[in-house]
Amino acid sequence: MRAIVVGLGVQGHKRRRFAAADHVAAVDNKNPEAQYRGVKDVPLGAYDAALVCVPDEAKPALLEYLLGNGKHVLVEKPLLGADEAALTRLQKLARDRGAVCYVAYNHRFEPHFVRMRDLIASGKLGRVYSCRMFYGNGTARLVRDSDWRDKGAGVLPDLGSHLLDACRFWFGDIADTFELAAVNRFENRAPDHVIIGSEKSKPRIELEMTLLMWRNHFTCDVLAEKGSAHIESLCKWGPATFIHRTRVLPSGRPLEDRETLEQEDPTWALEYAHFKKLCAARAPADLSGDIWLQRALGRLSAEAAA
Repeated sequence: MRAIVVGLGVQGHKRRRFAAADHVAAVDNKNPEAQYRGVKDVPLGAYDAALVCVPDEAKPALLEYLLGNGKHVLVEKPLLGADEAALTRLQKLARDRGAVCYVAYNHRFEPHFVRMRDLIASGKLGRVYSCRMFYGNGTARLVRDSDWRDKGAGVLPDLGSHLLDACRFWFGDIADTFELAAVNRFENRAPDHVIIGSEKSKPRIELEMTLLMWRNHFTCDVLAEKGSAHIESLCKWGPATFIHRTRVLPSGRPLEDRETLEQEDPTWALEYAHFKKLCAARAPADLSGDIWLQRALGRLSAEAAA
């Protein structure tokens, strides 16, 4: 498969690295490393797929051009259009042209995220009561100095999209009943600390995200009928630990299964391999999860920005 990278920034450099020999050219209107300034400058016969790593506002028009020409697309999260209908149109366009349209959420390939999904699906936890996640990094100053990142709802679409996607990855098609619990602008013009939650979903969910955690960190606590499950950190920040505790009745110290990983971040390579499999199978585009995120994030982002 021949792939181009559209947008040669931080994410674009990562995608180019993992595309390896598949990479044939890069497109960027500023970066001198790129061979082309615009995607329409690249001959259509020169590539089969595009890895799109551009600001959110530019994504829909780029995808319409690429998918309309039958090119497979991996686009960085989140994929947000003017409305839900815009994403529905992109899905139809991809299906009509036989092109793959895949929105990249690389944390789905995090080993402990996969283990959490499998544990919940196994039924070993019983009824799940509550899920709480925290995702923080220390990029507030970098975001504030960016020409395009420190605006709108800030950290909410950036890290919140990962957290909401993780909820769907683990719990399936949950209801869009999330509400803002806190919105703060401690250092930036746009929100740099946000908490959202849903007391109506099953399980109840609480998600906290910030750009002010000077040591990057992720935690998750899932409380359930027959025990609990916990994640501490991600492989890219390792060591990363998964803990499964089995409840002892009527009370007492639970049995504990603990696994700690110290390894390179495997998610980028695994996700690209997954994308290539989708392309080989010409898998029909399915943006249902992204349409759900458009609805949830669109509403919450408007409230947070205001």
